[in-house]
Amino acid sequence: MKAYSVEFRRKIIKAHEDESISQRKLARRFCVAPSFIQKLLKQYRETDSFAPKIRTQQTPPKLKSAHLDVLRQLVEAQNDATLAELRVQLAEKTALWVSTSTIDRALKKLDLTVKKRRSTPMKRKVSVSS
Repeated sequence: MKAYSVEFRRKIIKAHEDESISQRKLARRFCVAPSFIQKLLKQYRETDSFAPKIRTQQTPPKLKSAHLDVLRQLVEAQNDATLAELRVQLAEKTALWVSTSTIDRALKKLDLTVKKRRSTPMKRKVSVSS
């Protein structure tokens, strides 16, 4: 999710200072969560800045290269397994539980697919000859 602009934050701070209204009323007026108003005002009081915080560190991935190797082997052994099935199999092999979304992202990273074939044949178009 994208951070609110500096100008928008400035308007909220100005409205709070000029009108001294409650945080909940500010949240309703500007259509934001009350927790955002609370955090913004706290940040402004403590740092005298209302600019969005810059994320300095990314969350490290849960699946390391060894886990990815195991996942690759699982897909090669059973390429019709669902993401949920791969998740359980990976947990059994590595004792690491991750979400199905994480499995999906890992498969994309490995450039693997678990696309299933249709179980029923596609409908044929009926051609009408005149």
